Amino acid sequence: MMSTVITRKYDPPAIDRGEILRYMGCRRQTPEIEALIDSCLDEANGRLSCKVCYGVFDTDLFCAGKEAAPMGSLDLKKNLTGCSRSILFAATIGIDLDRLIFRYSRLSPARALCFQAIGAERIESLCNAFNEDIRIEYKEKGFLSRPRFSPGYGDFPLSSQKQFFDLLDCPRKIGLSLTESLLMSPSKSVTAIIGLYPDTSETEENCQRKSPDVHGNDCKTCSKLDCSFRKE
Repeated sequence: MMSTVITRKYDPPAIDRGEILRYMGCRRQTPEIEALIDSCLDEANGRLSCKVCYGVFDTDLFCAGKEAAPMGSLDLKKNLTGCSRSILFAATIGIDLDRLIFRYSRLSPARALCFQAIGAERIESLCNAFNEDIRIEYKEKGFLSRPRFSPGYGDFPLSSQKQFFDLLDCPRKIGLSLTESLLMSPSKSVTAIIGLYPDTSETEENCQRKSPDVHGNDCKTCSKLDCSFRKE
C-alpha cells in the first residue's frame, strides 16, 4: 500500500529541563546553568517551527523479499516483526536554532552547547508527541505500535535516509533536505519508522511486554552502551 503524505504542525511541546541538562552533559543543575538555560530558552522562544510529515505503508514495501531484512537492517526486521503496516515519518523544528548554534559557536561556546541541548530535547519531544498521537489514533483502528526506529540505530544504515526522503518528499512537505553525506538540514530533525501490528484480545500492556527486544528510542533496550547520552 502506497500512501498519501500528511503534514502536521505542532505547538512546541512542554519542555523537559532534565533532558536539556542530560544533553549538556551536566550531572546537576547549578544556579549558573539554570540561568543559562533560562536565557537560551527565552532567546529561542518563538523561533521553532515544529512540523512532521508521514505516510502509512505496507511493511513489505521495505523488503526485497519475504525473508529479507527491511531496508537492509536485521534490527529493524526484529522491530517490525508482526507489523503489517509501517508509518514512515520525518520531523523537524526548523532552521532558526541552527542559526543560533552557529552564531554562538564563535561568541559563546557555553551558549552554543546549551542551544545544541535545547535542540536535541525539542526534536525528541516533538517526536514523542507525534508518537503518542499515532498510538492513540491507531489504537482506535485496532492496531498497537512499536517504538520508533531511526536510521543509525543498530545496523539500520544511514543510507536508508534516501528512501525516507523519496517516499515522503521532505523538502516540499516540511522544508527538510538531505546532503550527499546523508546529513539533514535543519540539523535538529529526525526520520523514523513506527511498526503497527494488529491488536488482539490481550491488553496493550501485555502486548507491549511481549514485543521484541529492540533498540527503539529506549536507552534500556539499546545495545550501544558507550553512548554519551545514555540514560542511567
